[in-house]
Amino acid sequence: MSKSLYELLEVSQTATQGEIKKAYRKLARKYHPDINKSSDAEEKFKEINGAYEVLSDETKRSQYDQHGDSMFGNQNFSDYSRGNENVNMDDLFSQFFGGGAFANSFGGGFQQAEDLDIEQKIIIAFRTSLIGGKESVYLQNGETVEINIPKGIRDGEKLRLKGRGKKQRGGYNVGDLFLIVQVHNHPDYTLEGNDITKNLNISLHTAMFGQKVEVETLEKTLNINIPANVKNGQKFRIRQSGLYNRKTKITGNLYLNVNVILPKIDELDSDFVEELKENLPQSL
Repeated sequence: MSKSLYELLEVSQTATQGEIKKAYRKLARKYHPDINKSSDAEEKFKEINGAYEVLSDETKRSQYDQHGDSMFGNQNFSDYSRGNENVNMDDLFSQFFGGGAFANSFGGGFQQAEDLDIEQKIIIAFRTSLIGGKESVYLQNGETVEINIPKGIRDGEKLRLKGRGKKQRGGYNVGDLFLIVQVHNHPDYTLEGNDITKNLNISLHTAMFGQKVEVETLEKTLNINIPANVKNGQKFRIRQSGLYNRKTKITGNLYLNVNVILPKIDELDSDFVEELKENLPQSL
């Protein structure tokens, strides 16, 4: 007995439902007419959907295992479908399956697997992209779910929530929800690749004579030794305190960009100001 539906999905007759679903999703994407531009892609895609409609349902699969291709007039399923495009598949299968769910999947009204997936944008804080964490997301269906944001996620990446997409007519397939991540800009931090830059404001006194200062970052408090004679715009590198790259497993660096804050002359002692005028060098 030819098991043509199993052959169409490239699985054995003893395949589990998980194996059948995996094979179907792989082939459906391969032959989707929007992706595969070959002349027979659409026909192949319809056959795959039809085969999955039967084999994904235990009752229908049992009926098919019992009767095989005899229900197609002893023709192979794919040969039958190519030669009988105008035949009402509901009428043919109703005696075995008791309804027209198969025709909805095979004929002009079939619902493509890719149409079951939906997308939704979410906005996360810059700090969340840096260190990860839990995030409550309001879904399009009105439901609120808590999701895990992985450390180092980037702007534009997608998170998949399995089984949160649309449901196929008949209830045999459920799509996935893809959350498109948008990382909110932070006023104090600039991201370049894996590296993060932050301005470090210090006083003129610290720039001239040096001092240990505390720096609050998004992850922790750092104690930085500022040497004497630091120049405006000079950078200090804090290794592996940047953004984690989930592909390379490498963490970037944090760069502290020195910004020397000059004192306001009118707030200084007048005698001290006069002394500065006389003693500070005027040339570089």
